[in-house]
Amino acid sequence: MLDLNGSTILLTGGTGSFGNAFVERIIDCWPDATVRVYSRDELKQSQMRDKFGDRQVRYLIGDVRDRSRMTRAVEGSDIVVHAAAMKQVPACEYNPFEAVRTNVLGAQHVVDAAIDARVRRVVALSTDKAVNPVNLYGATKLCAEKIFVQGNAYAAQRQTRLACVRYGNVVGSRGSVVPVFREQLTRDGRVTITDERMTRFWITLPQAVDLVLYALENMEGGEVFIPKIPSMHVVDLAQAIAPDVPHELIGMRPGEKLHEILITPDEARHAIDAGDVFVVLPEHSWWDSKGSNIVGRPVEDGFSYSSDNNPEWMTVAELQDLLPVP
Repeated sequence: MLDLNGSTILLTGGTGSFGNAFVERIIDCWPDATVRVYSRDELKQSQMRDKFGDRQVRYLIGDVRDRSRMTRAVEGSDIVVHAAAMKQVPACEYNPFEAVRTNVLGAQHVVDAAIDARVRRVVALSTDKAVNPVNLYGATKLCAEKIFVQGNAYAAQRQTRLACVRYGNVVGSRGSVVPVFREQLTRDGRVTITDERMTRFWITLPQAVDLVLYALENMEGGEVFIPKIPSMHVVDLAQAIAPDVPHELIGMRPGEKLHEILITPDEARHAIDAGDVFVVLPEHSWWDSKGSNIVGRPVEDGFSYSSDNNPEWMTVAELQDLLPVP
């Protein structure tokens, strides 16, 4: 069983929605663990300090683009959780070089610094948009996944092991469609929908934290851990947030998919079903000839895990129970 007491954990992008949930879990479960929150935003760090104090949490101003600062921040850490990223699709499209510097070069800086500091375990957060990407955000996150998975080749003679988690939209997180719908409702008395056929995967913040902790406990290097989570039609999401409110169809936005996918048929050839999660095993594991010891069964040939072919669906009532109070 995972025991983080006595561990020092560096959390990049630590002031975001995931970071707040992760720090809260660490404080609740491991009173002798220390979390280094690493981010660029001093205001959000100040707000976290007011919320969590500084007995178990350290607050480091820094940017994953800055290799020297990453080196200093990682030093002495036992675990790194990499959550920092540019995430907004329009912002990445309008500022492509900046998206690459943060999401791609930033990933390399985290990997390099962790290997040099001999960090034991490193887990990066990824997204369903990295699978068959149609926008720059997804493409940069795909690159980041590859950098982390194949980073194990550079760490082959050291104790550092790196893996990823990959999941869909987080219910109620900053920047998700939930606050967007609520803002539209307050401002205009209506909500807009791009396409009535659209579906998305949904995960809660506690589930996302559970997934990262599961990866830290079970990873051997190079895996991508994918949770089994429900899908939902976007029209049902709008109904859950704003029942009996008019919905205006505006058409799909540039860089948007009708359905998201978490595992492709090509990845399925080296993926296993491990119960509550799927695990995509590394295809080129030059660093370790033993392979993974994660217990699971291979998925069937041609398998894909898409938000429209998902056997699990969330109802309007179930989502309403999960939504944070506005």
